[in-house]
Amino acid sequence: MFEFADDFESAINFVFLTVTALVAWHGISFRDKEGKTEFVHLLFGAIAAVFFFKVLFQDVLGVVSF
Repeated sequence: MFEFADDFESAINFVFLTVTALVAWHGISFRDKEGKTEFVHLLFGAIAAVFFFKVLFQDVLGVVSF
């Protein structure tokens, strides 16, 4: 995903995976004071999870190619 950063690509991928994993975890597990989920948190959590798995499987592990 970050081919322009030749030597630092793996470090940038690791930082990207960390940030998107945290965003996905927060978005998916968020509950308000009444214990209900919010649609927007679930939406952005799911989007972050998709990007997390895309970078993990394509760029880091090299399992799939799009």
